[in-house]
Amino acid sequence: MRHLKFAPSWLRFLIIFLLAMGILFRFFNLDGKVYWHDETYTSLRISGYRTTEVKQQIFNNRVITGESFAQFQGANQQKSLNDTIMNLAKEDPYHPPLYYIIARLWMEIFGNSVTAIRSLSACISLLVFPCVYWLCRELFNVPLSIPGVAIALIAISPIQLVYAQEAQEYILWLVTILISSASLLRAMRLESQDKDEAVKERQQPDLFAIWSIYAVTLAISLYTCLWSAFVALAHGIYVTITAKFKLTETVRTYLLVSLVGFLAFMPWITIVMGDFFQFLISADKTRIQSSLMPTFPFLLMQLSRIFFDIDLKLDNPINYLITPIFLILVGYSICFLSLTTNYKVWFFIITLTVVPALPLILSNPGGIQLSTEPYFMPSYLGIQITVAYLLATQIYNGSVSRRSIWQMIMTLVIIGGLISSKVSSQAETWWNKGTSYGNPQVAQIINQTSSPLLVSDALGNNYGNVLSLSYLLEPKVRFLLVNNPKKPTFPNGFTDVFLLNPSENWRETIEKNYKLKTDIVYSDEYYSVWKLAKYPKLRRRNIPSNNKLSTSL
Repeated sequence: MRHLKFAPSWLRFLIIFLLAMGILFRFFNLDGKVYWHDETYTSLRISGYRTTEVKQQIFNNRVITGESFAQFQGANQQKSLNDTIMNLAKEDPYHPPLYYIIARLWMEIFGNSVTAIRSLSACISLLVFPCVYWLCRELFNVPLSIPGVAIALIAISPIQLVYAQEAQEYILWLVTILISSASLLRAMRLESQDKDEAVKERQQPDLFAIWSIYAVTLAISLYTCLWSAFVALAHGIYVTITAKFKLTETVRTYLLVSLVGFLAFMPWITIVMGDFFQFLISADKTRIQSSLMPTFPFLLMQLSRIFFDIDLKLDNPINYLITPIFLILVGYSICFLSLTTNYKVWFFIITLTVVPALPLILSNPGGIQLSTEPYFMPSYLGIQITVAYLLATQIYNGSVSRRSIWQMIMTLVIIGGLISSKVSSQAETWWNKGTSYGNPQVAQIINQTSSPLLVSDALGNNYGNVLSLSYLLEPKVRFLLVNNPKKPTFPNGFTDVFLLNPSENWRETIEKNYKLKTDIVYSDEYYSVWKLAKYPKLRRRNIPSNNKLSTSL
């Protein structure tokens, strides 16, 4: 790889340009996309309120304004950081607390706006670039070419942009994966080098520091995302096999530092296990499940989204052209990596790509849950590094015509990433918004009316979608959130009444009691919105616009 040690000036300029564009896209229009269901739960956890508390206070058969949700969507004076941690432990232990602690402190400084909370992820995403550089240096031992191309591809990767602008923990998780992986490779390299006793003694402090970084980062990664356990498993498989199943000094040290990392995580894992066993013995085994997609189409779609993504639906004909192209590119990249690098290089990337993804692929024979896309983050990373290695080497190798072909391929990949980032940055919604994908359209329908009332209960995804819609609806919109939908009572004075995702029985009860027809105004795979037809335009009561409960029914 001597010819890769020094990148030409045009490549360095291109890397700098794409890095600048990637940073710009990460901070552009942060509040432009819908603040969706899962993000509202992030803000709820940060606030320190429990879901049951919120439901008791706002799902109480009274008309309220959108301002009533504010105290449950960010840092506040009523709840402390300790409430944030304790409520995570009680209600959602499968989301470890580190990101929420950082986000709480961040929002106390910068406020509770959508821009403020998403800017935390955007800032964290900047740490990805130096960490990718370090990991690629440890893998390929070249100063710029491969690490630089990897940084450029990740900077304009549409799937990286998605999580760099999400009020969730996944971009922080990626940073911990990168640091732990790079520190592990460096520690193993230092351990394996042949040195005399004097050199070994001088390097002991450095080696201890690197192993310490791995132990600390492993613990931090576990406190960020539980799926880090499978990344650690990938590391363990790599260390064991490269040591040829022998208990070498490197293996013993790895086991020791990994044990330290897991022991540091023991306080939280006991909470998780307690919640899991309580779930097993409880009578209520219902969980909200996301939609399933057949495994192979899902993997093909996510593969293409790494490089090109303009939010196409699965059945869009363009997908039949795009996905095979990227499947061929990635498949060739893997073969090329395996044939041209030492097995310690390609085996590390393959294990990092495959091992964390296998449980997601094999867990459900009917397909893959759409809510699991973020847990493929190690796979996205491994694929991007593999393609970066292919492109960085092929633009130098072979004849002039061969180099020109690969430079053209690299240009097309870059153009695809830039187009995707531009489209994504200007969109109101995106595929990762899941159950809230259609909320901008729903909000537009409701906002067009003069005096609307939105009625909903807290069943299923309704609770999170009501919070999501509160960010999009105009102040004139009022909410009637009921805890007993069997016998709803509507107040007078509203020109239009909308029902958010009512059950069939509830909607029929409303039609029978009010002798009115309900018309569907929006429907997708997640929920529907109905409107009461010919609702009487009676004189409206005065409803104070504050956080207090207003009109009693």
